Amino acid sequence: MTTSDRRTTESELERPTRREAGCPDCTDGLGRAAPVEKHGWRDRIRSKPGLAQAWRIGVFVAGLLCVAVGFALAVLPGPLTIPPVLLGLWIWSTEFEWARRFFVTFKAKAKATWAHAKQHPASSVLITVGGLAAAAVAFWAVGHFAVVDRVKDAIGL
Repeated sequence: MTTSDRRTTESELERPTRREAGCPDCTDGLGRAAPVEKHGWRDRIRSKPGLAQAWRIGVFVAGLLCVAVGFALAVLPGPLTIPPVLLGLWIWSTEFEWARRFFVTFKAKAKATWAHAKQHPASSVLITVGGLAAAAVAFWAVGHFAVVDRVKDAIGL
């Protein structure tokens, strides 16, 4: 089989119903299964009802874990929260149609933003440096004015 034979077209990526996906009475609220290539390994997984449901639950839990880690990292300075959240969304988009639509929208907006940043490098650098400077000032102010200690005293901790 050549590389060109392995490419899938839109007609090959049909959207299976829940019954076709091996889950005739799914009431998980997670929506329709994302399209998969016919006769692929995920198609074989979906053909077995118990395995199909276990696979969907596993994909959901893996994505949820990544998103939760991303939000837990939000307390740290820097952009560390973004990559795990995007990874979780990508994991969900491999199985859930609602996440795939959201991820496609996000990708389109990211590409437009990147194109804008390349067209206007001076303003992009200015905004980035300004944001980092504002974060540095806020970080300094919290330490200098003992904001954490004052909040603890105010709420009685």
